[in-house]
Amino acid sequence: LRPFDPFGFGASPRAISSPTHLKSLIESAALREGLDPDLLDSLVAAESGYDPAARSRAGALGLTQLMPSTATALGVAQPFDPEQNLSGGAKYLSQMLQKFGSLEKALAAYNAGPGAVERHGGIPPYAETQAYVRRVMSLYNAKKERP
Repeated sequence: LRPFDPFGFGASPRAISSPTHLKSLIESAALREGLDPDLLDSLVAAESGYDPAARSRAGALGLTQLMPSTATALGVAQPFDPEQNLSGGAKYLSQMLQKFGSLEKALAAYNAGPGAVERHGGIPPYAETQAYVRRVMSLYNAKKERP
């Protein structure tokens, strides 16, 4: 498996639009968890660049870059299966939104873990996490501005 840039720096403009074959899976997973499909789509773009086989240096797997222990806790047996991974990622993001009540804090928790957000009382002062939150929010806002 090849490494990828989890923040999408230097990503092509197509990073704003999910591949057709994933669009319906992203939408279904998001709606099942009460999320805006554009939000989940933005997270997937930032996390994996829409690569179902993505694996980070830290060991995160698949489209939504679930850590193996998180995937297991969410009932994701096959993290490289797009449908399972999207379902697990949507569920985890929904849990973080319910727990923290703000999109930015939920995204920070998705990236750095809920404990880090709790310890710091908000977005942790980690460059990686701060860049991640900015990246997902930038993609999400761009999707919202589309005609």
